[in-house]
Amino acid sequence: MLRNYLKLKLKTPFMAEDLTTASGGATTSAVSSQPSPLLPNLPDDISLQILARVPRSHHPSLSMVSKSWRCIIASPELFRTRSILHTTQSSLYVNIRNNSSFNWYFEQNPQNPKRTLVPLPSISQHPIGPSVTALGPKIYLIGGSINDIPSNNVWVFDCRFNKWEMGPKMKVSREFSAAEEWNGKIYVIGGCNVDNWTRSINWAEVFDQQTGSWAAIPSEVEMRDKWMHASAIIGSRLYAMADRGGVVLDVGSGEWRNVPKRLDLGWRGRAAVVDDILYCYDYLGKIQGYDVEEDRWKDLRGVDKGLPKFMCSSTMVNLDGKLCIVWEGKGNGKEVDIMCAEIEVRRDVDRGLSGTILRLDVILVVPKGASISHCLAVEF
Repeated sequence: MLRNYLKLKLKTPFMAEDLTTASGGATTSAVSSQPSPLLPNLPDDISLQILARVPRSHHPSLSMVSKSWRCIIASPELFRTRSILHTTQSSLYVNIRNNSSFNWYFEQNPQNPKRTLVPLPSISQHPIGPSVTALGPKIYLIGGSINDIPSNNVWVFDCRFNKWEMGPKMKVSREFSAAEEWNGKIYVIGGCNVDNWTRSINWAEVFDQQTGSWAAIPSEVEMRDKWMHASAIIGSRLYAMADRGGVVLDVGSGEWRNVPKRLDLGWRGRAAVVDDILYCYDYLGKIQGYDVEEDRWKDLRGVDKGLPKFMCSSTMVNLDGKLCIVWEGKGNGKEVDIMCAEIEVRRDVDRGLSGTILRLDVILVVPKGASISHCLAVEF
């Protein structure tokens, strides 16, 4: 029914509510002052649930039907309804550094059998060393330095509208901080010199999307000199890794502690958490998973034959419950392939970890010398 209705409406894209008078340009209805329903003979709340079940790749076509459909496709109500109905989709976003510029790419159609990425609009500033995280349908680019000066700027990319905008500034400037999202809030730790009272008291901050404001997180004095190179959320605990050691913040209770020594010794580079197991790529060329309950690293079995022995500049992300690895592959002299593997991971009966490679794609071709900076999964 909806498919046939769409075919009909796309031939005549606009409803009667979109007709305007010839003089003055004021919007008036040619039939009625009341807005037309989203779908004939149905309440709008029912129509919203129907539209929320349409895959995101069809949203550009839906937006062409009418002004009311275009508004609802871009509305927070549609995102909330898709979240409630569990019809949201995750897309892969990758940031590539090329000399002093940073370029973002994203997976436009997650249902495409061959995973390919297309470029995003460029940002007006290219900070060095920002922390990056996703909250709902938005990517947050937090801090970083401009001309070697740390910034408290927060850039926000709304994936629904394909648009960058400036977000609320942090209380202090940061670069190379740790940032993670938990329960609808963004937590940022470190990345600043605590050489005065203001920086010390705001060494850790939390952003509340509902209020649009930042607030200080009380922290222990002996932990405030940490500069972070990696972070992850396991359960309700934010793990922030420094050059030596690191800190753990229980975002539920506000309790601080030191990172377990075994985790510190095994964590190398970017990591991803799937089913409360933290995965990273070690210096021996193996994917390992850290079980926080057992305080133990375990090799991920079953993937050695399908992946190269060494994955240059690898980074990882949880993509719809799968372990997604992005790395720099082979090139042809002037260009380099950016590779992506999607792995289904599981716990075995012996408490070990195994994986099955579901997809392996070349997702980008970039100039030689370019490198992977960040990798995110955004759900909307």
